[in-house]
Amino acid sequence: MKRIVIVEDEMVATEHLQRQLMQIMPDVRVEVTLQSIEEAVEYFTAAGERGRWPDLVLMDINLADGQAFRIFEQVAIRCPIVFTTAYDQYALEAFQAGGFDYLLKPISTEALHRALDKVGLTADGRLIAASRRTEATGNYPSHFLVPMRDKLIPVEIRQVACFCLEDRICRAIYYNGRSQTVDRPLEAIMEELDPTLFFRANRQYIVAHEAIREIGLWPVSKLVLTLGVETPGRIIISKARVHEFKQWYTTHPSPNQPGPTAV
Repeated sequence: MKRIVIVEDEMVATEHLQRQLMQIMPDVRVEVTLQSIEEAVEYFTAAGERGRWPDLVLMDINLADGQAFRIFEQVAIRCPIVFTTAYDQYALEAFQAGGFDYLLKPISTEALHRALDKVGLTADGRLIAASRRTEATGNYPSHFLVPMRDKLIPVEIRQVACFCLEDRICRAIYYNGRSQTVDRPLEAIMEELDPTLFFRANRQYIVAHEAIREIGLWPVSKLVLTLGVETPGRIIISKARVHEFKQWYTTHPSPNQPGPTAV
């Protein structure tokens, strides 16, 4: 049984979504409908305390007591969110808030179906996040959409040598040397990357297999990686993760680049 929460202050819109959900997924259960920021904060705070999140949230933006983005200022929602609204000017804020999709009213059943598919349905019918779906199917995203001013900039993942965190700002560094700010935490980025092609080296770096040029020995049984692009600092593999890194590197050899030089 799939558990869905609807955040919507118009009863007609809520009933319309419920009917559409039943058409798409007959075993769906709308766990609760919330009409305000206050109700949503109370519900999601309790969900976090229990560690029991719904499978999906369908969230209108303009609610009875303000814009839904204020919810995220008060509580972190740890489940997929699809925004629903009659206005197109909030798309940038919606994606910055971590939305999986942005549906304009009136919402067609086909559009809702596509959004639910983007969030992900497993073979046993349980709704899961898109990152988990890609892990099961191997269908990893080819791009990220990065908010910048009044538009979304595509980041082509196959062109990225590494993702790095510098001064609390995450950047994608491309093989050609240029970089692009990515407004996402490294944890969220890693969940959407193919783990055979990318490795979380440490708190500051995610590295691409093809970008590694040298693997050096570092004091106290650590490793240091040199990439084919300039990075803001050294990329150190801790002693605790050396075995995991070696297994990852040797199990998934790079198909397009020569191997690194061990030093």
